[in-house]
Amino acid sequence: MPKRILQGVVVSDKNDKTVVVRVERRFAHPLLQKIIRQSKKYKAHDETNQFKTGDLVSIQESKPISKDKRWVVISNGVAG
Repeated sequence: MPKRILQGVVVSDKNDKTVVVRVERRFAHPLLQKIIRQSKKYKAHDETNQFKTGDLVSIQESKPISKDKRWVVISNGVAG
């Protein structure tokens, strides 16, 4: 099964080797058909502490690294 890749913006880099990434998804409301923006925050592993607040990053699913860290930052910008 392939690992999921998400794209988002770094909202916090205060922890050592960890960044908090906000991933936004858009979808149409089932009844009203209005576009809704919904976001979720993920903690991702950043080994070299190179990503700062405001950076656009791609994160990839991984095995659990800590209690609530299950993602790894793979690149800066667009996935791929």
